[in-house]
Amino acid sequence: MREPTFLVLAALADGRKHGYALIAEAAELSDGRVQLKVGTLYAALDRLGEQGLVEGAGDEVVAGRLRRYYKLTDVGALRLEEEAARLAANAASARAKLRSRTAAKVATA
Repeated sequence: MREPTFLVLAALADGRKHGYALIAEAAELSDGRVQLKVGTLYAALDRLGEQGLVEGAGDEVVAGRLRRYYKLTDVGALRLEEEAARLAANAASARAKLRSRTAAKVATA
């Protein structure tokens, strides 16, 4: 799973959100590294909807503008959990390798 997709799913994990909120939360979750463009976000939401990972969660008009909300489906939550576990396992493996490297350097010093 690509990082922007992961961030969109993660942003929806705690409740429904509209597009601008998703863009802002993806930036926050990534410490500003990922800046989703509007077109990219809505293409991802369409794709995630087709995969059954997100679904529409209503519309509302705010200050004369339509806000469309999205929410994570149960299947989406499961997929997010699987991806988070995969990333955590990869990070743990990388940390173990770094510890081995450090230990080897100390042993040869």
